[in-house]
Order: sequence, then structure tokens, then C-alpha cells
Amino acid sequence: MTTLLSVITGMALMLALIALMSRVMGFGAQKPSDYATLEPRMDIRHHLSGPLRCEGVIYGPLGRVTSRFTANMEGRWDGNRGVLSEHFTYDSGTRQDREWRLTLGNDGAIKAEADDLTGTGQGQQDGAAVCLTYTIRLPDSAGGHALQVTDWMYLVDDKTIINRSQFRKFGFKVAELVATMRKLDA
Repeated sequence: MTTLLSVITGMALMLALIALMSRVMGFGAQKPSDYATLEPRMDIRHHLSGPLRCEGVIYGPLGRVTSRFTANMEGRWDGNRGVLSEHFTYDSGTRQDREWRLTLGNDGAIKAEADDLTGTGQGQQDGAAVCLTYTIRLPDSAGGHALQVTDWMYLVDDKTIINRSQFRKFGFKVAELVATMRKLDA
């Protein structure tokens, strides 16, 4: 019985250590303030405005590419309120549209709404980065699951953003997205 108890205790300690390391050292350990001094500074009212082109890949839970996509986007702003329309085409031929309704606070806080979100997304822009967290409900054709998303956008230059997102279910990473977003000349 003591051996079994030792094994269970050891496993519990390892799981706790892995969870702690991912909070301190991994993707989830980033904070917008980590990028506060980086230039150029991101302002979503400028960098997510007008026509944009997006290309990306989605990785499954085993780290292999499960889907590729392109998207045409259009951002429109009126002061601190904006709408970002997205029109995705996946390598399977599937098409998907999403309309983000964004509100930017004077302190860089972001509120995000979309029809496929559960509740309101929360985020922050600081320096050359934006972080947004939200819960998205997948379409029925993709299982209808609700996934917790951490979405990071990093400004590379005045016209290019790198987007990296992780999707989790019950705390486990089930997918990751990496994409470029480029401003097009109007």
C-alpha cells in the first residue's frame, strides 16, 4: 500500500510541477506588459483597420497541421469602437464568416464580442502586442465544443501582425493557430 501511495503522490507532484512550469515559463506566462517597451507600438484602431489579408495554419493536439486557411478581413473604426469582418476559406473548401465587435478603453483594455463567443472576450494592448482571451463555440460541423482561447498578436512592422492562438478544453491544449495578418493598400 505504501508503494502505491508513493506512486500516486509522485504523479500528483509531477502534474503540479508541470502546471506550475507552464504558468511561469510557457505561452500562458506572457503578459501584455512584457511587450510595453517594444516599438513600433500597436494600436488596433490603426493596425486592424481597412483591408487585411490573413494566411495561417491550425495545429492539432499532437502538433501536426490539421488545417490551412486564408482570410480576407476588413476593419472599420468609429473612435474607440470597431468592427472587424473576417471571411475565411479553409483548405477543405469550407467557408466561415465572423464579425468581431471591439471596444478599446483609454487604458488599452479591449472588450470583444462575436456571435460564436460565449460571453465577452477581454484583452489588453500594450507596446507591440495584444492579448485577447475568450471562449469560442465551434460550429456543429466541428463538434460544437466550447474552447477557451488565448490569442496573441505581435506587431512586426506597420503592416504585418503575427497571430498565435491556443485553444484549450478542460485546461488541455487541443489546437494552436499561427497566422500572418497584413494590411493591404486601400
